[in-house]
Amino acid sequence: MFAGRRNVLLLASSQALMLSAIVLSMSLAAILGALLAPDKSLATLPVAAMVVGTAIASLPAALLMRRWGRRSGFLIGASLGVAGSALAGLGLWQGSFGLFTLGHLLLGSYQGFANYYRFASAEAVDAAHTTRAISWVVAGGVVAAFVGPQLGQWGRDWFIAGPFVGSYLAQAVLSVVALGLLTQVRLKPVATAATGTARSVRELLSQPLLLTSILGAAVGYSVMIMVMTATPLAMLGCGLPGQSVTPVIQWHVVGMFAPSFFTGHFVKRFGAPRIMQTGFVLLLVHVAVALSGLEFLHFVSALVLLGVGWNFAFVGGTALLTQTYRPAEQLKVQAINEFLVFGLVATASLSAGWLYDRAGWAALNLAVVPFLLLALLASVGTELKTARLREAL
Repeated sequence: MFAGRRNVLLLASSQALMLSAIVLSMSLAAILGALLAPDKSLATLPVAAMVVGTAIASLPAALLMRRWGRRSGFLIGASLGVAGSALAGLGLWQGSFGLFTLGHLLLGSYQGFANYYRFASAEAVDAAHTTRAISWVVAGGVVAAFVGPQLGQWGRDWFIAGPFVGSYLAQAVLSVVALGLLTQVRLKPVATAATGTARSVRELLSQPLLLTSILGAAVGYSVMIMVMTATPLAMLGCGLPGQSVTPVIQWHVVGMFAPSFFTGHFVKRFGAPRIMQTGFVLLLVHVAVALSGLEFLHFVSALVLLGVGWNFAFVGGTALLTQTYRPAEQLKVQAINEFLVFGLVATASLSAGWLYDRAGWAALNLAVVPFLLLALLASVGTELKTARLREAL
């Protein structure tokens, strides 16, 4: 194992706990939202609020971590997770759609802080092990595939006050455990890492590699969240039993995070753009599978492909991003990336419920195809342009 392994393992464990909480909500929020919402088209609003919370928190998180350090920011984020879980549980208990949605907004803010775990892991190791560290932290989500949905089902009837109230209180416990782990993280101050001269935002965004990494991560994540958010509703709408949703979400999350054990190796061998392109192709294949039928096997196969495609696009995009900034620019570029990526993801999640309610499952999947083709062509074009510049030098 490489130097800095203790920090990487702590961050990977914290990632697993955070994502277990997020996956629990992803598997329940749309279904519970449909029960609480005054209008069925608002069923996915709690999930959308979670993504909006992630986007909103990304810039303040970067500023707080620059001022007070990574660990302080991570502890604030985990505290938001505890508060969000408690508020969502209270919303369920009282039958309040507003409180339930607000709780998910705070849970999303938790993720907004926690999304910097992968960057912190990259800073904790030497340059030769950056992609491996990122991959191991992202791979912490494999645990979430089983803990999140299972915890949601276990906690369903813990309290007479209402179904799934116990699930959200158990979710709060996950965040408390994460708080304990994060107190043990030891990272160098951000100000120490960020020495030198920083370019302006305009200069940074003029880099084709930076734009390609942001576009690729944003499209890959948006497609994944839009389809995953609508999947429980689509399965129930097709007459499949409610208990069939959990294994589909579980295997989807396995698809999202299990490849991370070797994605870093692939990035080093083939380059980040090629891995991103593979991800977009897999996401297009997912669309074909999703449109081929409405049985359980179609859903689970499509969602596994959706997860693996997301992993390649997201890890590849993150690895490419780390090549586009100087030490003094790391927090600035990371904040820009998180805000733009999750801004688009928030838009996708907000539209998922409306699009499914108005147009159906097939139309929702077809709607993502143009964006995937755009990201694929942009990645190929940037790779070819970069190769020509290298040859000219």
